[in-house]
Amino acid sequence: MSDHADTKALIHAIDRLQEQNERLTERITDLECTLEQTEDRVETLETENEQLRDRLEDCERETTRIDALTDAARKRSGVNKQRIEELQARELEKGAHLLAATVDHCEIDVDGDRLEQLTKDDGQTYYRVPESADPLERGGSITLSHGDLLPIQQLARMDEEMLRSTSNALPTRLAAKLWQARTDSSVGDNPWERGCKDIAEYVKASDLKHWIRRQEPGTSDTYAKKLVSRTIDAMLDLSKNRVAIRKRTERKNGLEYTERRLILPEDAEIPGETVSQPTEAPETPDVRG
Repeated sequence: MSDHADTKALIHAIDRLQEQNERLTERITDLECTLEQTEDRVETLETENEQLRDRLEDCERETTRIDALTDAARKRSGVNKQRIEELQARELEKGAHLLAATVDHCEIDVDGDRLEQLTKDDGQTYYRVPESADPLERGGSITLSHGDLLPIQQLARMDEEMLRSTSNALPTRLAAKLWQARTDSSVGDNPWERGCKDIAEYVKASDLKHWIRRQEPGTSDTYAKKLVSRTIDAMLDLSKNRVAIRKRTERKNGLEYTERRLILPEDAEIPGETVSQPTEAPETPDVRG
């Protein structure tokens, strides 16, 4: 009886081992299949990686080629620009009037180191050596000549060196710079603000004081205040009273104060200028004058 039980237990154990072996065999088959798929994927990735390296090398070679072409084009462009500027300088000194859009006036080297900007009958802006007449009469007659300008406009067109040689009065030079800041966006430091109603533009005395101290570094606050009055006086005189002074009561931090403003009226007749209508919203009702 004991032998029969042992035989039966052994048979049962063998059956379990066979089932376990079958499961292990299936698992090994699955793993082998997965490994084969992984190896195939690795080979594919290696192939793609090699292709990408080849493409990268091609791109690097193309980038090097384009950089070389760009550098060569830049050098040719620089040389051509110098040639054009030299030709333009010669033509200007011969009396030519050249379209402003085609002239880099900061780079043109002409006798006297000064160019004049003017408008002609065709409505376009030109550069010329001051007071020179164009022998070809391109663009029609001059709409606005140097002599037609207000004194402040004439001074505002001068460079720093010529302005100093023309006037040794600091308020006059500051007035010229202030006018130039209003009309020439390339100046950058512009204290003028857009007005409303009958005022085209204006400058507050307080803003003018800070602007003067930026223009003349080292100027004390007290002296800057004096220069404000003198600069405004110079502006009135040189503009032939096209500008004016108005006092305005304003409120700040709950307190009222009165401040002078240098204003350019909307209907001021400025040679060569068409004053555009203000685009800013009207001032708030609590600011009155």
